[in-house]
Amino acid sequence: MILQIAVAVLFVLNIGLILTVLALARQVGVLFERVAPVGALTLDHGPKIGGLAPRLQLQTLAGDPITVGGANGRSQMFFFLSPTCPVCKKLLPALRTLAAAERDHLQIVLASDGDTEEHRAFWQREKLALPYVLSEELGITFQIGRLPYAVVISPHGIVRAKGLVNNREQIESLLKAEELGVASLQAYLARQAAE
Repeated sequence: MILQIAVAVLFVLNIGLILTVLALARQVGVLFERVAPVGALTLDHGPKIGGLAPRLQLQTLAGDPITVGGANGRSQMFFFLSPTCPVCKKLLPALRTLAAAERDHLQIVLASDGDTEEHRAFWQREKLALPYVLSEELGITFQIGRLPYAVVISPHGIVRAKGLVNNREQIESLLKAEELGVASLQAYLARQAAE
């Protein structure tokens, strides 16, 4: 008799546990619907999104010329970093993968300023095959105040997206914003909600 009561109690507890798990799963689903993906934090400094990027002629650490702005045939992403920035270093593998996957229509350029030898040593130590420019003028032009920061310029020289990026998803959000023709994913979601 005691065994039958114990089994019945366990059966009721298991049913209660299953219902609790299902309720929690539903709540997690609702949470994911309500919480929109967070893209790169767009800081409203420098050239405006949708405006022409200033045209600059720069040179990479390897000695190759790079043109910022103007008609380049493919989009450009300038990724501003520092050799001492741990988040920047964490994002390098994602940038390598992205550069290889999107090489036909996107050129990723690493950008910074400061001591040439320090950057050259970092570039060689990290085995970076991406173009790397040192230009104080570029940083001032885009008013870069925090790192890591990325700016996406269309093949026609128009600033399409920009923002502070701390992970791969935020980098990809800039590319998605360019693809959708919006300033940021937040602007796109706000427009969708208004419609």
